[in-house]
Amino acid sequence: MPNLGFPGLLDGGWRDLAFEHFREGITVHWLLKGGPAEPSVAILDYRPGAGVPRHRHVGLETILVLEGSQSDENGHYPAGSVVLNPVGTEHSVWTRDGCVVLIQWDLPVIILGEAK
Repeated sequence: MPNLGFPGLLDGGWRDLAFEHFREGITVHWLLKGGPAEPSVAILDYRPGAGVPRHRHVGLETILVLEGSQSDENGHYPAGSVVLNPVGTEHSVWTRDGCVVLIQWDLPVIILGEAK
């Protein structure tokens, strides 16, 4: 398989991509969709007020906030932030005003509970 290139993502090039439903309030564009035991890379577009309930990372997760801001129990991450969630960490994620992130999972997360 050749390398995959996605030019212009930092400059808003993600806006031209096709998105599909991921979770309530969140759409996804898969850059590389792995299986249940494989890495995946995607762009997630969160509507204002959207979030992901508490979950555990069984593989490294890397996030680059492209637009807006995202928060979790550990902090608030505006555009340009890089967030690393190592194996074994747990958190929930939310955004007040919406955000777009580039995300890479080594392995899918385990959802621990739905949002209240």
